Amino acid sequence: MSCETQQSNDLTDCIDQVKSFALQEFDRQIQSHQLYYHTRDHIAQVQRRSQFIFESIRADLTSDEIDQIERLLDLCVVAHDMVQIFQAQSQTHATRTRSSGVSETATIEQLLDYIDSVCPGIFTNVDRAIIRSSINATICAFDPEQQAIYQPALDDPELSIVARILALADLGALGIDGIEMYNREGSLLFLEENLDVVPLLMTGKIEQLETTDPSLAENIRHRLLKRSRFQVNFAKSRFARFENEIQGFPESAIDTLRHTVFRHLTTETIQEIENRTPISDRTPLKALLKFFDFQQYLNTTI
Repeated sequence: MSCETQQSNDLTDCIDQVKSFALQEFDRQIQSHQLYYHTRDHIAQVQRRSQFIFESIRADLTSDEIDQIERLLDLCVVAHDMVQIFQAQSQTHATRTRSSGVSETATIEQLLDYIDSVCPGIFTNVDRAIIRSSINATICAFDPEQQAIYQPALDDPELSIVARILALADLGALGIDGIEMYNREGSLLFLEENLDVVPLLMTGKIEQLETTDPSLAENIRHRLLKRSRFQVNFAKSRFARFENEIQGFPESAIDTLRHTVFRHLTTETIQEIENRTPISDRTPLKALLKFFDFQQYLNTTI
């Protein structure tokens, strides 16, 4: 066996070992934090979307770029949400939150420490830098003007293709998959961030809440309304930012990304979301519950 073949086998074995470690750690996070959105299914969706982006631009990449993506993309996808850190909550009936970048930074450090311990000398400094930048690229910030989150790293024209693919796949449900998947992810995120609502949904008590506990019913209605408004604003933001975010890809692949990969990012899609999503101050709790349709997810997660 040649040295080159042995190095390739060592790298493949190492990547498989690191991915296995990341998934084991992620499974612990899913159970300990009661996660509904950040689950194995989310990883599968990001894998599928990232591969769709990659295959759509493959013909426009150099051999070095292809080698790099094939070496690192799936590893970064599998590991990017490995650690989940929530802020301490002072109120029972409130949305739990994460501080921007905290979970991702912890993920990077834990992942690279593990790589150093089990795969010394296998990953190059360039590989390590791409792993770091790719997971960092999934960090979201809040744009107060658009009232939506975005990934600041995508504004960097020098961002690696691996990082750009991962970031766009991570938030790519609307553009790649359409409204149904987009709304599904919104419902799962609400469940994950509002755990106090889950037992009320599972027992059916939420249906009588306006009678049994009007103040809590109004509290939940307000949180649901905030989420539904975010759904509209976030969709508009994805549409508005898209052209800038794909500029780091080969110019010859841009049309494919616009019309084949992110084919749902259109004015018609945004208008349909606005038409379908309840955002009026007067929207009753029951109408919001019907829109988010939580029951279909409660028996298939955790």
